[in-house]
Amino acid sequence: MRSAFDFSPLYRSTVGFDRLFDMLDQSTQVETMTNWPPYNIEKLGEDQYLITMAVAGFSPDEIELMQKEGQLLVMGQKRGSDEGKQYLHRGIATRAFKQIFNLADHVKVTDANLENGLLAVALKREVPEALKPRRIEIKSDTGVKSLGQDNKSAQIEHGRAA
Repeated sequence: MRSAFDFSPLYRSTVGFDRLFDMLDQSTQVETMTNWPPYNIEKLGEDQYLITMAVAGFSPDEIELMQKEGQLLVMGQKRGSDEGKQYLHRGIATRAFKQIFNLADHVKVTDANLENGLLAVALKREVPEALKPRRIEIKSDTGVKSLGQDNKSAQIEHGRAA
């Protein structure tokens, strides 16, 4: 099933955004997986996020977190057996789950904590200095130009910094 949006005009005028358009296309399609376990995604600050998943009944050794190639994979598998137990009502889900979160570039998991049946995964975007925007010097024969990085400027007179 194709989405209702046609991204082909954007492919003609952009370079390197293929993955973004593919993710948008996938998000508009009907999901075949269930949305279990339920989760929240919070933005805590400019570059800080928190994913909270309700995983009641799972212990830390039954949950696996893995970050790989721009994705965070959260899997849960109950260990042990319910053999010999007779339930009159079973409302606590113990089925295995697998949830994949697509992460933006430079987003890393900084912490994970399981408390009161809630798995909290802290994430932070850490852009390397080499990839942050910087000002580029424009040389000219007319004399004074500004030079700087991180919006700091300096005076240039006849090829020397003042």
